[in-house]
Amino acid sequence: MVAVDAGVLPSPNSLENPNSRLVVIGQILCILVPLLVWFAPLPLPPVTQHAFAIVGFMVVAWITRAMDYALAGFIGCFLFWALRIVAFPVAFSGFANDTAWFLFGALLLGVVATRSGIARRIAYFVMLRVGVTYPRILLGLIVTDFLLTFIVPSGIARVVIMASIALGLAEAFNSPPGSNVSRGMFLVLSYTANIFDKMIIAGAASITARGLIEKVGGVEVLWSYWFIAFLPCSIITVLAAWWLTLKFYPPEKVALEGGYDYLRAEMTKMGSLSPLEKRAALLMTAAILLWLTDFLHHISPAVIGMGVGLFALLPRIGILEIEDMKRLNYLPVFFVAAAVSMGTVLEATKGLDVLTSSVFAWMLPFMTNIITTTIVMYWTAFVYHFLLASEISMLGTSIPLVMEFAKSHGLNPLQLGMIWTFAAGGKLFAYQSGVLIVGYSYGYFAARDLVLIGAWLTVVEFVVLLLLVQFYWPLIGLQ
Repeated sequence: MVAVDAGVLPSPNSLENPNSRLVVIGQILCILVPLLVWFAPLPLPPVTQHAFAIVGFMVVAWITRAMDYALAGFIGCFLFWALRIVAFPVAFSGFANDTAWFLFGALLLGVVATRSGIARRIAYFVMLRVGVTYPRILLGLIVTDFLLTFIVPSGIARVVIMASIALGLAEAFNSPPGSNVSRGMFLVLSYTANIFDKMIIAGAASITARGLIEKVGGVEVLWSYWFIAFLPCSIITVLAAWWLTLKFYPPEKVALEGGYDYLRAEMTKMGSLSPLEKRAALLMTAAILLWLTDFLHHISPAVIGMGVGLFALLPRIGILEIEDMKRLNYLPVFFVAAAVSMGTVLEATKGLDVLTSSVFAWMLPFMTNIITTTIVMYWTAFVYHFLLASEISMLGTSIPLVMEFAKSHGLNPLQLGMIWTFAAGGKLFAYQSGVLIVGYSYGYFAARDLVLIGAWLTVVEFVVLLLLVQFYWPLIGLQ
């Protein structure tokens, strides 16, 4: 059996060729675009125009992957400060924002779940209760993927955890890469891990969106309220993803060889619940309960995530060691901080006002009621995401615009922000998400498979969202 260490994440960057044509073009554009914007005869105040020039560098670097995301963000923040566009506290404001540190806490919780083994145990436990036929196992994998979102708030980490199980199941089914059984499992796990991150405030994208909605929109975003608002969509997505996968990729073999004996053997290998797993389960349960009840205590989700993560590192607690913290990949945290900083700089230099009037002005005539507003917002975000490949950079650059647009036209910032963030989940290509890149890197499905399942689920999510905003959201006070 092929084994995958759930605590070691494949690097999406390893899939990229630094000498590819797109990267080379991007590196050239990273020089040309800022210079053209900086010196162009535009009818803008100098500070606004110069801010756009640096933003142009950051966005081009993110779209084309001309360099690492975090590096491009760091350089952009430095240039904002070094070229005296804004003061240091503004240029690096995202590093003092709780959004980036919420992600840091989420990463620590992910390490707690994987290092303790509790995530893998939950996965096998769910499948033992679901069944041993392929349709039931597939449903069990999707349900487990969703449940793991609560304790592993990172789509990439969940894909790796579930991939370790899917690899074993693929071998048990005698299903090589490209067969319907293995292709269906890896495809649906990768895509749903990407979508679930938008229905629950988990992962860099939704965490970034939440921070910007609060900061720029001036409204409180409760973890529990977000979860309740998208709960019907979560349930429908689980069922729709399961049905579509079975429809397009019917299994060559319906029943798992060995059946329940295979799953019980895997559980036996893990042994009884260890003290480490018990402590990890207790700690993560506390975090989930605090997140679910934030409407009562109003403690920031970032405070909860960081607090629980740091508590796991304390001496004598025995869940994480300082070496785990040293091995943690901090680049996503820095990238999110840079994206938030960019939004703050655009706000401080009046760049957001310019973008709001030019980019979103065309939408106003169509936003006459909740139906047309949802349609325009959803599909505009879907198309916009093709240009900004990274959903973090897409949300980091556009959420401030959506918030300013909502406030200036008397619309609900929270409602529009949630629609826009949710629309970022619809994707057709692996380059649009690090989660999809990791799933694609295992080699069990092709790019055309992602386009097929992505197109159908994007339409399904759109229809469900229309129903939510018209009938369900008003019932919970979101209108």
